[in-house]
Amino acid sequence: MVKVIYFSREGENLVNGQINIINQGNTKQLAKIIASQLDCDMVEIKPVKDYPISYLETIDIVEKELRENSKPAYYSVKNPLYGNHLFIGFPTWCGSMPRIMKHFLEQENVSKKIIYPFCTHEGSGFGRSLYELNKVCPLSSVMPGLAIQGSRVKTSQKSVSNWLVHYKHYSRRN
Repeated sequence: MVKVIYFSREGENLVNGQINIINQGNTKQLAKIIASQLDCDMVEIKPVKDYPISYLETIDIVEKELRENSKPAYYSVKNPLYGNHLFIGFPTWCGSMPRIMKHFLEQENVSKKIIYPFCTHEGSGFGRSLYELNKVCPLSSVMPGLAIQGSRVKTSQKSVSNWLVHYKHYSRRN
């Protein structure tokens, strides 16, 4: 069994260098495309305390979380990690994985799972996130990831299909 697990944020976001309001987070949109192509369940990691709608206020909070290595609380998820293959998605914030996703992965049993990371960004790709993911999940196999610029998510179906070829080939062998 495979699952798509993601954290996303709606509201003001940076899009092609401009602050715009989006009604659905870019990572959520990408998670939906992946889950649709895999025909699998999605699990959203939701913060107990929502991030502000304001992009600039959110950046201030994110920078503080990074400085303090915060562990933002999230609502518990029922049986999120059944199965060996996990697609883990998040926006790249300040070049890093959001602390809420890091906290989630630290708390859940992801050892010996096969993780396919994906992220949305506005120019930094994964940044330090893959390093952080490997550090948080040392007993898991972290496979090649997919980084999509947030402003291009709506047209990313072909990129997702190409990326999933690796998963489909690997999952048939295991």
